[in-house]
Amino acid sequence: MSKEENLECSFCGRKKVETDLLIAGMDAHICDKCIEQAHGIVLDEIQDVATTATSTDLELKKPQDIKTFLETYIIGQDQTKKTMAVAVYNHYKRLLQKKSDDSPVEIEKSNMILVGETGTGKTLIAKTIARMLSVPFSIVDATVLTQAGYVGEDVESILSRLLQAADYDVEKAQRGIVFIDEIDKIARKGDNPSITRDVSGEGVQQALLKLLEGTVVNVAPKGGRKHPEQKFVEVDTKNILFIAGGAFSGIERNISARLNRQAVGYSAALSDDKIDEENLLQYVIPSDLKTFGLIPEIIGRLPVLSYMNPLDAKTLRAILTEPKNALIKQYTALFAMDGVTFSIDDKALDYIVEKALEYKLGARGLRSLCEAILTDAMFELPSSDQKEFHVNRKYAAGKLSNSTLKKLKAAS
Repeated sequence: MSKEENLECSFCGRKKVETDLLIAGMDAHICDKCIEQAHGIVLDEIQDVATTATSTDLELKKPQDIKTFLETYIIGQDQTKKTMAVAVYNHYKRLLQKKSDDSPVEIEKSNMILVGETGTGKTLIAKTIARMLSVPFSIVDATVLTQAGYVGEDVESILSRLLQAADYDVEKAQRGIVFIDEIDKIARKGDNPSITRDVSGEGVQQALLKLLEGTVVNVAPKGGRKHPEQKFVEVDTKNILFIAGGAFSGIERNISARLNRQAVGYSAALSDDKIDEENLLQYVIPSDLKTFGLIPEIIGRLPVLSYMNPLDAKTLRAILTEPKNALIKQYTALFAMDGVTFSIDDKALDYIVEKALEYKLGARGLRSLCEAILTDAMFELPSSDQKEFHVNRKYAAGKLSNSTLKKLKAAS
């Protein structure tokens, strides 16, 4: 018998003649059978590590810590920040719950709906939460969604954008956050269930139901209709947190009518309480959303309801200077990059807030006003030798002509 035939696998002891392949190392040999077995063990181990990482790399903060983080970016809206912190905390506790067949309690999702005027920070609060948790986040405009087969985007395109935000990592995407903006625009057109097609209203709501509750969806990574040849990716939505937001313009009338009805007759409990006519949204309840045109099934799958307070002068003033990413801090940093020390006095800030309120520009309008005031300076100063730039009320008023303000109002 030759020396080569005496060779055997150092792991299982098979002779070379009993194997299809025997690979030699420095002081040992391994056969093809052991390589296949080792490969299977490695794959299992990698999957276990990935699963463990998925459940443990999420740094879960307590509700008070979440609210504190939100306060560094968002001014006011205390009730919504508190509600959001609890909903997010409970949702991610649900993800970390150990799954077992004999588990006595199955925790359901804490999907959320925010009601508030445009520019009050609905999108910002959801973005900030996602930044804190370091999870994929996508914003979807509900106005472009239609039922499958009609012109527009299918509901599944919501998940295509989340996949893109997660760099096509399905595991990561399956614990992300989706913000569905303008959800009030898919309210059904009439008070009664439609007997005709309502393809961009009630039809979209029906299509969203399974997505919100949790189901496995075949998602086209690049979006559905333009690339029909692409392979679909299976995405399970049971652990995706959905936050919906909308202005629900006119819902105050429904709330007012309900409050007035309740305050009539023997059970006039509300007659003793002062109703804040300036902020009726704080009294919103699920039945108001149903009256507005959301179907009961959708409302049931968005169980956490909160509202955004309208922005007053004090809040707008704070937005300019206090948050971590405040506008004035941003402009100060921009001028500093050109070696210019920028400052603005209180009267100028009050003037900006005054015009934002007068023209109903909201928080988004503050940026437009600041740009209109500072554009000339940002154009000229980088090429000049001037090292200091101060803005007072007179300078701000001089830059904001009536025509500029009218343009800003029309664009808002």
